Amino acid sequence: MAPSFLSVAKFVEAIFRRRFTSAGLSLQTLSIDSETTIQFWGPPPSPSPENKQKPSLLLLHGFGPSAVWQWSSQVKPLSALFRLYIPDLVFFGGSTTTSSSSDENRSEMFQASSMGKLMEQLGVERFSVVGTSYGGFVAYNMAKMFPEKVEKVVLASSGVNMRRSDNEAFIARAKCRGIKEVMLPSSGTDLRRFSGVVSSRRLDYVPVFVLNDFCQKMYSEKREEKAELLEGLSIGRDDKINVSPIQQDVMLIWGEQDQVFPLKMAHELKE
Repeated sequence: MAPSFLSVAKFVEAIFRRRFTSAGLSLQTLSIDSETTIQFWGPPPSPSPENKQKPSLLLLHGFGPSAVWQWSSQVKPLSALFRLYIPDLVFFGGSTTTSSSSDENRSEMFQASSMGKLMEQLGVERFSVVGTSYGGFVAYNMAKMFPEKVEKVVLASSGVNMRRSDNEAFIARAKCRGIKEVMLPSSGTDLRRFSGVVSSRRLDYVPVFVLNDFCQKMYSEKREEKAELLEGLSIGRDDKINVSPIQQDVMLIWGEQDQVFPLKMAHELKE
């Protein structure tokens, strides 16, 4: 492993953080109850009058690195239109909980409840939510839990209609032993191997020492807890689709070549 001062991943993360601060966001931490602490990017404690007038938008990242890695391209244009709140979900980045490791406390519903508590403590009464992939699972459940607070929902490549057969088909496409092998790579070699499955960008020509550096930075922390999150998912356990309509307006955004949640799932969800 390269010395920390030679870390490409740390350099890239510093650039991403700069994008967040230049968009007027500050990194904050809030204890939402006696067990759970959420780290998030949001408006400063004393936002400008102009910022106060903007509608509030909550951005929920997917399974993988923390929020700053996943929303860096969107934060600047969206900040011009919305008052942004961008948390790390529990066990990602600086967010954590000491609650027992039961399925209930590792489910997407627990994440949704935690995000709801965050917005309540921040005094945000009405907001829309965008969730990508795993974050979409959380966004969907927030819409169900807090219909009086969540105004609109955007699901980006998020198969909330996933069945057990869809999960099994993905494992077959990825040619792996299980979902954890793909979502929690343990080496640069694994990161390269599965890059074409979880992303449109293959990493075939990136040196392995660079991939090892990124893998260490993005996937080394809280591995056991993140594995529990995958095991605690309620979506994808049954042979039938368990999706009920929600009252909010919903926008679906999907990658045409998505290998995790194929495009046909978007058409099924739309119906």
